[in-house]
Amino acid sequence: MNFSANKQFSSACERNREPILATLRKVFSDRKHVLEIGSGTGQHAVFFGAALSQLIWQTGDLPQSHPSIQAWLQEAELTNVLSPIVVDMSKVDWETDLLDKGIDAVFTANTCHIMAWSEVERMFAGASRILPAGGKLCVYGPFNYNGQFTSPGNAQFDASLRAQAAHMGIRDIEAMQQLAGRHGFVMQADHALPANNRLLAWQRN
Repeated sequence: MNFSANKQFSSACERNREPILATLRKVFSDRKHVLEIGSGTGQHAVFFGAALSQLIWQTGDLPQSHPSIQAWLQEAELTNVLSPIVVDMSKVDWETDLLDKGIDAVFTANTCHIMAWSEVERMFAGASRILPAGGKLCVYGPFNYNGQFTSPGNAQFDASLRAQAAHMGIRDIEAMQQLAGRHGFVMQADHALPANNRLLAWQRN
């Protein structure tokens, strides 16, 4: 089956993929099986999967994103990047089918400011169930510090998100830390990346 007509492209993915990869090379150097939550177009999955060939990279997103992800995977022909599974944070116990699959890391990019806060909470709760002790959770995106935007651009971005939907918006790092702590995660690093984004790395106790 030819999926090429379904292939979507994100310029943001192209811009941010190199600095994210440079950080993931370190954070995931000892990992084997990564679940990506919110694979989007599929661009990140094929780029990271090709560069981090020691990893099994499991793509995951809502069903409407699957055609584009499949198109990117078909073109890349990477044996270590797996076809997308349904990952839906609106569902309680979304992670049930992923237990005991050997997943030792979870990665998500630019999802926390799109999802409702209740869905962010479910993501951390599910990741805590999926990951073993020592498992890693990495979250990429913009965050506020001390209740303040880190740049005028982030303030404008936040306003545009909230204009789209009331549940969207840039999250506070302090709230993220509290949520992570409640689910047994300890922060290992807070990496500053270009364009006022961060890559937050936690490890499960």
